[in-house]
Amino acid sequence: MRKFLILPFAAFLIMSFAVKPEVEPQEGIKWMSLEEAYAKSQQAPKKILIDVYTGWCGWCKVMDKKTFTNTEVIKFVNQNYYAVKLDAESTKDIKIGEKVYKYDANSRANEAAVALLQGKMSYPSIVYLDESFNMIQPIPGYMEARQFHEVITFLGGNYYKTEAFEAYKEGTYKTKFKSALVSL
Repeated sequence: MRKFLILPFAAFLIMSFAVKPEVEPQEGIKWMSLEEAYAKSQQAPKKILIDVYTGWCGWCKVMDKKTFTNTEVIKFVNQNYYAVKLDAESTKDIKIGEKVYKYDANSRANEAAVALLQGKMSYPSIVYLDESFNMIQPIPGYMEARQFHEVITFLGGNYYKTEAFEAYKEGTYKTKFKSALVSL
């Protein structure tokens, strides 16, 4: 009786490791530090997307799990932004150019996070910078993949320079990203 149980199990194990999946594993967002994004932007300018989070923030974790794993989000972010993960409560010094941002015990946050969020400490918050490292806009709060994709395409495609966000969502976005809407 044992032979009959072992043989199918052994065959299952061999097949599990021998068969290659038809689809390659999904590559995630290429996160980097703020310093790395600054250095890269000096060589090859690109917009910067900064996820300002904390270790205790539940909605930050939900966004990591649901929003930042969406295929269309990953693809657009990796193509159009340098993506940064910034722990707002990091005690490590952050050096951008000649400026060094330190941990501020009074605000219980790193000075870089305080500056990026303009003192409005809300988590999660996504901060958008242009190719010259100038502020476009910080946007606080959790966003589902569809909402997030609307924002990253609006800002990443420079539509914010020529049309209002609501008009963009109802017109340009639905036309330009029609195929992406299926997986959002």
